[in-house]
Amino acid sequence: MEPTVADVAVIFGGPSPEHDVSVLTGLQAARALAAAPALTGGNPPRALYWSKTGEWHEVPSDLEAEAFLEGVPRGASRLELVARPGGGFVEPGGRLGRSRPIEVDVAVVCCHGGPGEDGTLQAVLDLCGIAYTGPTVAGAALGMDKLAFGALLRANGVPTLDRVALSPSDDVPATLPFPGPYIVKPRFGGSSIGIDVVADRGTLAARLGTNPHLVAGAVVEPYRPDLWDLQVAVRSWPDLSLSTVERPLRSSPGGDILAYRDKYVAGQGMVAAPRELPAVLDGPVEDELRRLALAAARLSGVRGVARLDFLSDGTELVVNEVNTIPGSLARYLWTDPPLAFADLLASLLDEARRSPTHAYSAAGADGTVLRTAGSIAAKLG
Repeated sequence: MEPTVADVAVIFGGPSPEHDVSVLTGLQAARALAAAPALTGGNPPRALYWSKTGEWHEVPSDLEAEAFLEGVPRGASRLELVARPGGGFVEPGGRLGRSRPIEVDVAVVCCHGGPGEDGTLQAVLDLCGIAYTGPTVAGAALGMDKLAFGALLRANGVPTLDRVALSPSDDVPATLPFPGPYIVKPRFGGSSIGIDVVADRGTLAARLGTNPHLVAGAVVEPYRPDLWDLQVAVRSWPDLSLSTVERPLRSSPGGDILAYRDKYVAGQGMVAAPRELPAVLDGPVEDELRRLALAAARLSGVRGVARLDFLSDGTELVVNEVNTIPGSLARYLWTDPPLAFADLLASLLDEARRSPTHAYSAAGADGTVLRTAGSIAAKLG
C-alpha cells in the first residue's frame, strides 16, 4: 500500500517532566504551519504526539491544550516508530491489515527535556533517515549535560560558575571548592525543574537523597544572590545570528532563581512569561554578552534555534546553560528586526532539508580484519 503523504510532521510531548510545555510548543508550531501551507508542500502538517508513557499517536493539529489534560486526546490514532533505514512512523495494521508508513519529509521537533532533547529521539530519527529540526545527537546530549557544557566553555575561556558533580550515592565532601549557600541542579535536565537553593552541606546531602530529579546525578554551584537572569536566542540558519536580549522576571523580587513557574505558568510556554524585552543593559555589557553567546553557540554546535541563559549583576557575565529546544522555540525573542513565527519555522525546515544531521557510512569495513582474525575461540583462551 502506498504511504500517506505529508511533507512536515510536528513532534511534541514525550516522557519528560517538561511534557506539558512541549505540548504547548508543538501545538503552536502545528497551528503556524497549518496557516502557512507553502511551508508544508500544500499538505496539512501531521501532529505526532509522544505520550508520557512513551506511546506514539497522531492527533488533529488544531487541538487546544486542554485536550491533553487526561493524556492521549480523543480521536488519536496509534502509531509505531520503527528504528531502521526506511522505517519511521507507521500506522499499525490489525490482524489482517498491513501496517502503513507515514511519509515524513522533515520533522519539527518540539520536545523539551528528557529523551526528546537529550539526543535519544534524534538518534532514532537519524537511524530512520528522517530529517529533523534542532540539535544533532551530540549537540543535544552536550546541551543536556550541565557539567560537560560548563566544562567545555570554561576550557575555552567562556566564563561560567564553578560546578561540582555529585550523585545520590556520593558522600558530600567535607569541603567544597566554594562556600555556601549552594544551588543544586539535576545534571541532566532542560529547565528549572528540580533545582534547589540550600544553605549548607547538610541540607545539600539531604536534597541529594530526596529529590527525584537528581537520581541521574547533580551539579552543585555557588548561589549568587547578586546575579539575575539574561537570555538570548541563537539560530544557525541561514547564518549564525542572535535575537534581542531579554531579562526574564522572577515571581517575587529577590527570588532565589528563575523558577519553572516563572517561565511557564502563564499557559503559552515562554511567550506570556513576565520579562523586560529588550533588557536594559549598558552597551559594553550587551556587546560582551553577544560575543560570549556566539562563542558558546559555536563551541556547543548549536543547530536550529536555541536559547542561551546568562547570569549577570549588570557588569559581570557568566553563561549558565544552553536550552537546545527552547519553549515556544524562542519565537518571542526575535523582535529587532521582527521575525514572524512562520519565517522562523521556514528557516528551521530549510536547514533540516539542506543540512542533514548525520549520514552513516561503512566505508573502510572491507572485510580485511575479519579475513585475518583467526579463531575467536583462540582469542578468548
